[in-house]
Amino acid sequence: MLVENLMIQDVHTLRPDNTLREAEELMRTKNIRHIPIVTETLELVGLISEHDLKCALPSSLLTEQRHALNNRFIEEFMVTDVMVAHPLDFVEEMALLFFEEKISCLPIVSEGQLVGILTGTDILYTYIELTGAHKPSSQIELKVPDQVGTLHRVTAICATHRASIMSLLVYPDTKDSLKKIVSLRIKSISPQLIIEDLRKEGFELLWPNI
Repeated sequence: MLVENLMIQDVHTLRPDNTLREAEELMRTKNIRHIPIVTETLELVGLISEHDLKCALPSSLLTEQRHALNNRFIEEFMVTDVMVAHPLDFVEEMALLFFEEKISCLPIVSEGQLVGILTGTDILYTYIELTGAHKPSSQIELKVPDQVGTLHRVTAICATHRASIMSLLVYPDTKDSLKKIVSLRIKSISPQLIIEDLRKEGFELLWPNI
């Protein structure tokens, strides 16, 4: 999946000469945690986050101190060394970047202009949608031999029972290099007959373990 299919295009932005008070108000009213800072031509020059605001405006400040800070410009507190992505980058690669760099958002830039934003929440929700976890379904996990044709055997059993496969994930078995774990979600709330046939075919059932 490409970033352009997932990114938020209607991005709330501010300018470097906006104030911390304006950033705080925008985050509160729009329920967001990151604000890209741009020029008049939408060139990205920085980013300010909810965490940055909390550091700049700690709750321990006296009223007079907070009032003075509220009117300071964002450019004094924003992060300027911002990691960015392109609309044609792959979401899977960006997810790895989120994990490795411990970031929570990526501004999306094309031809020098801000065109969107991608957050960790967006990626998590997309995973939920892709796996079908938010829809009525049943999940089955199997330990299978790492051999050509194994997946065909699994999906053929589902087809025999006219069970539509909503998602299918395959990943290594960390305890046995000759095996794989197959996790599939099927459009059925009564998978007992499918489970029985999978067992008859010799597959080790990990879930449901009944």
